[in-house]
Amino acid sequence: MRIPISALIGMVFTGAFFLAAIFAPLVAPYGMAEIVGGVWDPASSAHWFGTDAIGRDLLSRMIYGGQTTIFVASAATILSFTLGSVLGFSAAVAGGWVDQGLSRMVDLMMAIPSLILALVILSVLPVTLTVLIVVMGLLDATRVFRLARAVAVDITVMDYVEAARLRGEGWAWIIFREILPNALSPLVAELGLRFIFAVLFISTLSFLGLGVQPPLADWGGIVKENASGLVYGIPAALIPAFAIAALAISVNLVADWVLSRTTSLKGGRG
Repeated sequence: MRIPISALIGMVFTGAFFLAAIFAPLVAPYGMAEIVGGVWDPASSAHWFGTDAIGRDLLSRMIYGGQTTIFVASAATILSFTLGSVLGFSAAVAGGWVDQGLSRMVDLMMAIPSLILALVILSVLPVTLTVLIVVMGLLDATRVFRLARAVAVDITVMDYVEAARLRGEGWAWIIFREILPNALSPLVAELGLRFIFAVLFISTLSFLGLGVQPPLADWGGIVKENASGLVYGIPAALIPAFAIAALAISVNLVADWVLSRTTSLKGGRG
């Protein structure tokens, strides 16, 4: 199997981000909140990215911030995919009032912009990592539901699904043994896109002050902490912004290759 250069680059960068997040306490040169220098010191051998607005090592903040960003985005993506896929497949298999009820509920939630709805919810709830994950997962599950239902509706009319119904198989068998294996291709590609959306979403919430709260760090919060330095030509806020963009691009490169690979394999079997 030959992996294209773009996918290899995406794998390398994605793997580097995840490894740095997993082993953050081991690879970070300083503590997450440790003040080790002056305000916005330039890059040096002691501080590769310089220091932030109160003298903390920016590289260490980036590593710990990546850990928080990737953890929250990954957990929210898993929640949204589990909930959205199961409900979408169930709506397609059940049909009737179950399908109509779930679909209209999702339409109602999608009619309200996700960011505005999240800001309203988080303004009245304690902003913890658990609350952030649940809110992001529930809001993003609506997009996964739409995709999962659309894919499942096409699959439920296939002969092998009808045969499973005639054998008396239940919903669980049809969903997990008949529909899910044949819906993996679009879902895998959507998984990468949903993860990227979750990274951008949590970063936006943190920049607006309703995301990850101090003393924890995340990339959006680091941008907010150092944004005023841009007026003086200090690039501290651009480093986490670049990290967000690099992670989004690298994950998208891998997702595109996985989608093309699964599609070609499916076409070859056909």
